[in-house]
Amino acid sequence: MASTFIPFFPVATFHGHGHRNRSLHNQGKFRRKSNSIISAEISENPTKLVTFLGKGGSGKTTCATIAAQYYAKMGLRTCLVIHSQDPTAESLLGCKIESTPIACNENLSAVRLETTKMLLEPLKRLKKADARLNFTQGVLDGVVGEELGVLPGMDSIFSMGALERLGRFLGGYIPRPAGKTDKFDVIVYDGISTEETLRMIGAAERARWYLKYIRNLAEKTDIGRLTAPSFLKLVEESIRFNGASNTNGNTSMEIWDQADGILEKVSSAFSDSSKFSFFLAMDPSNAMSLNAALRYWGCAIQAGAHISGAFSFVHPTSPKPTKDIQEKLLPLTLAYLPFISTDSSIESDSTVSFLTDDVRRLLCESSSNLEPLVQFDEGKKSVSLFMPGFDKSEIKLYQYRGGSELLVEAGDQRRVVRLPSKIQGKVARAKFNQRKLIVTMR
Repeated sequence: MASTFIPFFPVATFHGHGHRNRSLHNQGKFRRKSNSIISAEISENPTKLVTFLGKGGSGKTTCATIAAQYYAKMGLRTCLVIHSQDPTAESLLGCKIESTPIACNENLSAVRLETTKMLLEPLKRLKKADARLNFTQGVLDGVVGEELGVLPGMDSIFSMGALERLGRFLGGYIPRPAGKTDKFDVIVYDGISTEETLRMIGAAERARWYLKYIRNLAEKTDIGRLTAPSFLKLVEESIRFNGASNTNGNTSMEIWDQADGILEKVSSAFSDSSKFSFFLAMDPSNAMSLNAALRYWGCAIQAGAHISGAFSFVHPTSPKPTKDIQEKLLPLTLAYLPFISTDSSIESDSTVSFLTDDVRRLLCESSSNLEPLVQFDEGKKSVSLFMPGFDKSEIKLYQYRGGSELLVEAGDQRRVVRLPSKIQGKVARAKFNQRKLIVTMR
């Protein structure tokens, strides 16, 4: 159970972005996807989620609004999802955004997520399940949802559920409310903050850790063996409730296994660039904005996501970005958006017409062949981790479970790297080479 911290020696650049092989942009023309792009089941062409990460004030909301207008203008059914009370998006779109999707322009809808309202639907399903199973003997029915407030951490959990209902890009595990049939090709998400978005991305993998320990308590303690079966039935019934029983007589072990399998699929989905595009928003002329973008790049990798590129606004008085700044962002493409004042609404036709080819290409292409974030070399018995945005004092390695895993801690995020059998062992040494952390095992 010992932990190990290894000092590292970073190098400045990293090369080898890989090739993009799935594009929505072909010879300057947008290729319209078919109307069957979305279904309640997993499809070959799932709804795409696009979001922007960066320091507060870096232009994330403006980037999201421009991206949504661009996708809609190109013929994709688009929904801009705002998860804050900031009225900036309303001002830019020139329409009132409510808690249910509202049409703003052709092909463009917008919705504001409010966690206090999102609490009510799962509570309603839980009550229906309890009425069927009689688990709480009527106590749960007396809970008034409107009296419940939002606790820390709820925003990330409920926002993931809301996005899944809109897009079904995680496999359709979360049921839609009755009568909800909105279908979108692209969802552009503007979250509460970059930190909350990163928590949402990493939530499923972290939940698997908790699930493992809770399962041990349920299966290996007297109180767990007594209460867990009924509680599991209630949870499964409430999640899958559609007016009839869906438990199918599953045992507790089967329910635990199903829950872990679902979380594993959800966790791995965020690294699929055909479903998700994460972009950095930054001001390269501002050192703090640039450093924050680099840090969030590394944090996104720690959370389990690929960054597809970076966007910046070009102000008439802004100096031209230096070669050093561009090298810091390699292998990412940095595209420039025209400077837009947030004092009034933006007209979609004129905004889209001023977008450069780099912007259009970056928004439309899917980077499915990115440089792997984790690479194993059985010959050298080493593992290579891409870790931009961190210095040597901010990365720690821990080893548990006999050397079959590496736990990497950086940027207030932890991730477990499971080692192939031929590489497993104790850490012998670690060093940085071109922003890659190379760990050699004994």
